[in-house]
Amino acid sequence: MIEYGNKDQGPVGIVGAGLMGGGIAALVCAAGLPVRIFDEDASQLSKIEDRVTTVVDELETYGLAEPGTMGKIRDRLEIIDEYSGLAGCTAVIEAVFEDPAVKKAVYSQVEKYIDAHTMIGTNTSNIVPSDLVGGMQHPERFLVIHFWNPPHAIPLVEIVPHSQTDKTIIDEAVQLVKTIGNEPVVLSKEVAGFIGNRLQYALLREALWLVQNGIADFEGVDRAMTLSLGRRYAITGPFATADLGGLDTFLTISQQLMPQLASDMSPLEVMKQIVAKGDKGAKTGHGLLPWPEKRAESIINSRNDELLRRRKEERD
Repeated sequence: MIEYGNKDQGPVGIVGAGLMGGGIAALVCAAGLPVRIFDEDASQLSKIEDRVTTVVDELETYGLAEPGTMGKIRDRLEIIDEYSGLAGCTAVIEAVFEDPAVKKAVYSQVEKYIDAHTMIGTNTSNIVPSDLVGGMQHPERFLVIHFWNPPHAIPLVEIVPHSQTDKTIIDEAVQLVKTIGNEPVVLSKEVAGFIGNRLQYALLREALWLVQNGIADFEGVDRAMTLSLGRRYAITGPFATADLGGLDTFLTISQQLMPQLASDMSPLEVMKQIVAKGDKGAKTGHGLLPWPEKRAESIINSRNDELLRRRKEERD
């Protein structure tokens, strides 16, 4: 099994130099591991040093990386211009567009150049690994390694094997995630959306239902969430919350309330109507909420500040 952190260890390969690929590359480099990064889109590769610099600057600012780390990273980060540059990598993480066909095309190229036992992980946020391994020469070395955005501020990494994934590959993925300072959660079996996104979209459906039925507006639902569950769940998950509140109480309320919760696709009509008007969220200036100039940037900065301060507190 690969021992990450060994001075003789080969580089970690990353395919996809967008926001997620760049963030993952920065994390790996900041942990002292060499990285080779590739993207078929040369314009993405031209931005990678700026993306890595932004992440490392934030890590240094919050005491999550040693001062001067960026200078060392320039020696650890190698930008390659073809798949053959992945030869010798001890692991490859794919972070390209969420399209199975695009991802499979990447794997067919990657497998030409890497060792038969080298781990390939996909950073998909939804697709189960068994839907991606068709055509692979060595499906046993493949799994999901799902980083959350932004990967340097949110510690969770969901590791999702499929039925053929070798146990050694799972162990290597866990070790890599821990080496770079993140927290792995290994799923016992695959399911679309994994853990985090299934919880997120179940909540989104109920939130849309509340607006659809005139219970509250978008702003009211967001405020209710951030002022209550959002604060609580940052400390205790749903099961710890239920235990602390009393399972008998939670059972009684669940039996009364669960049959009344949204359970179909109808709440999505709210979102469909808004998207049909061309309103796609912060990137267009309006979505479920209004996004005047610089509001999104301000919220993202505040969000990342809170997330990074919390990460530093947890490490201390």
